[in-house]
Amino acid sequence: MHEYLRDPAAIYRLSFRMAREETDLSGLPPRTVGLALRLVHASGRPEIVRDLVFSAGVVERAETGLAAGAPIIADTRMTADGIIGREAVCAIDDLSVAEAARAGRKTRAMAAMDALADRFEGAVVAVGNAPTALFRLLELVAGGAPRPLAVLGFPVGFVGAAESKAALVESGLPHIALRGRFGGSALAAAAVNALLHPSESAP
Repeated sequence: MHEYLRDPAAIYRLSFRMAREETDLSGLPPRTVGLALRLVHASGRPEIVRDLVFSAGVVERAETGLAAGAPIIADTRMTADGIIGREAVCAIDDLSVAEAARAGRKTRAMAAMDALADRFEGAVVAVGNAPTALFRLLELVAGGAPRPLAVLGFPVGFVGAAESKAALVESGLPHIALRGRFGGSALAAAAVNALLHPSESAP
């Protein structure tokens, strides 16, 4: 038999306490600390804090919007399924999206953004997987699509991930992003959860 902590509440409290103790939060604006800790907790990597980027006022803006019922758009089902307490819109599995991707010789993530572009206005868009989804969102907004309330940029990978997040930061859209190749759906969902439930993000 192994000795290990079994109580869920105790595990949760200890995890956040360790995350806080091991993370240098000194350079973060106060309103971003809870979200940063949520991301450290989700990834087990305190060092990611140095790569977090927030546009001015984005946390307050997104928290207020979500509290008032702002819609959430997710790039993938994995991102959507990780969001607690609210349903996110995700078009990646729609048959029409798959057909549009084949016809246009583009990724399904791009076609999913095309399908949801008319719903961007006032939405929090969480991208946790495909860099092409984030690039396509930026192209659509630059071409006249409605501007989201906030864009959470956490795509992961070797091809385009770092570049797509850099493009988001430079776009002028309200954003929270993690520079570099690291990211993923769990982090994108964790960021949304921190904004939806700010009182639970830093116990």
